[in-house]
Amino acid sequence: MKYLFSIVVLCLLASCAGTRVNYDYDKATDFSNYTSYNYFSDMDSGLSQLDEKRLLRALDSTLQAKGFLLTEEPDFYINILSSEFRNASNNAVGVGIGGTGRNVGGGVSVGLPLGNSGIQRRIQFDFVDAQKDALFWQATSESGYRENASPSIREDVLRALVKKVFSKFPPQ
Repeated sequence: MKYLFSIVVLCLLASCAGTRVNYDYDKATDFSNYTSYNYFSDMDSGLSQLDEKRLLRALDSTLQAKGFLLTEEPDFYINILSSEFRNASNNAVGVGIGGTGRNVGGGVSVGLPLGNSGIQRRIQFDFVDAQKDALFWQATSESGYRENASPSIREDVLRALVKKVFSKFPPQ
C-alpha cells in the first residue's frame, strides 16, 4: 500500500512538471510545398542570446532531420516569441456548513499544492509563408524554467522542448 501511494504521488508530480504544447494550422495548407526555411531577420525571441542560440541549433537540427533546408530564399519564415510568467499556486481552502432536519454539519477543506508556483516559460513558434506573407502553422509550448540551470541543462531542456513541439510537424 505504501508503494502504491508513492507511485501515485510521483505520477501526479510528473504530470504537473511536463511541457504542454498547443498547435494550430491552416487546414488548406499543403505542407509538401514547403522544403526550405529561414528566420525573420528582425526576430526578437525574448530569450537571452545564449538561450536563443541553443534553441535555434535544436530547431535547425530537428527541421533538417525532417528534410527542410535553411536557405536565404526560403519557402517559409520562422518567428519565435517567448515570455516568462509565474504560475498561480494551487492552494485552496474551503469552508462549508450544511444540514437537513435536526442534523447540522460543517467541514473545512484544505487543498494541497501539487503543482509548482514557479516560473514558467511560454515559447511560440510561427511559420509564415514567404510568398503569401500568411501564418500557416503555429505551436505554443509552456514549461517550467529555472534561471540558475547550468548551460548543459538548458541545452537539454530546449532540445527536449523542440523535440516535443515538432513531433507533430508537419501535421498529417
